[in-house]
This record gives sequence, C-alpha cells and structure tokens, in this order.
Amino acid sequence: MTYELLLAVALFAFSTSITPGPNNIMVMASGLNHGVVKSLPHFLGIIIGFPSMIVLVGLGLSSVFEAYPLVHEVIRWVGIAYLLYLAWIIANTRAIGDSEARKPISFLQAAAFQWVNPKAWIMVVGALAAFSQPGTGLWMSVAIIAAAFILIGGPCVAAWMLFGVGLKRYLNDPAHLRRFNIGMAILLVASIIPMVL
Repeated sequence: MTYELLLAVALFAFSTSITPGPNNIMVMASGLNHGVVKSLPHFLGIIIGFPSMIVLVGLGLSSVFEAYPLVHEVIRWVGIAYLLYLAWIIANTRAIGDSEARKPISFLQAAAFQWVNPKAWIMVVGALAAFSQPGTGLWMSVAIIAAAFILIGGPCVAAWMLFGVGLKRYLNDPAHLRRFNIGMAILLVASIIPMVL
C-alpha cells in the first residue's frame, strides 16, 4: 500500500469515526450515565468489534451476503429495530444511572451490535471498496484498514465517551438531563433514517 493510500485510509478512519453515529451517541450516553470504568467494555466492544467486522467481511463474508441478500436485509432491519429500542431507553432515562441505563452495554453486546449498525455497514463497505487491493494484496490491505480503525478510530470513540463523562456535571438538573437524553435519542433515530430510506 502506497503512502498516499495509507494517508487516505487514515483520513477515512478519522472522518468516519469522529462523526456522530449510533456507536458514538451510545458510548457518550454510557459515559454520562456510568463513567469511564463501567463504559470501558462498551468502548472496547466497539474498537475491537468493528475492525473484526472489517476483517470478516473483507476476507469472505461479503460473498455470503451476495449469495443470500435476504440475510443482509434481515440484519439491517434487526439493527434498525434495535436502534429504535435503544433510542427509546435513552429518551426515557430520567436521571443519571436511571432505569435500564443502570446496566452498561457489555463488550459482547457492543461487538455484536456492529453487525446490525447501519453506519458500520456503510463504513465497512466504503473502506473495503475504496482501499482494499484484490489478489495477493487483499490480506494486507484488509489488515491495514482494520488497524487504522483501532489506532485512529479508538481515540475518536474515546473522545465521545469522555465528552459524555464531562457532561455529567452540567446535566445534574433532571430537566436538562431529560432534554439532553431526548436530543440524543432523536440523533440516534436520525442516524438510521438514511438506511430506512
């Protein structure tokens, strides 16, 4: 992979990892409700689960989806339903640590969520289509793309989690927290509108 292509992969990983999406909104809400330590499994599930998805799709799972497009369609609609459920939980959280928000998302839940996350699919397909090299270079290019999302995407996701932690002192007022949670739920729903349309 050339230097220019490496730079392009790095910029793609940064721009897609730092922008709002289901992972970032949920990890920010987790940081707010649970703090850093209890949100670490959620964070690690994202930064390990997503690159694992890149590797699996890049090295062959995409052929399964091409042969059986219904499988991909089912995964997409399950993801949309799950995101709507999470948006409902976030919107109805009345106080920091309230209700179902008391249970942070586990490592396995966060890693598995990547497979039903519409933004994750767009990122995987976009990265592999743009930056993977067919033939003997495939393994290396897939490994480089996955590594970029660990090394560059990880700090981006961490920034969202820490932003949530930092918001805690400003959202002690239940009315402010309620407005914030409703706003986050709306953003989460908005992040899936392109997938529905």
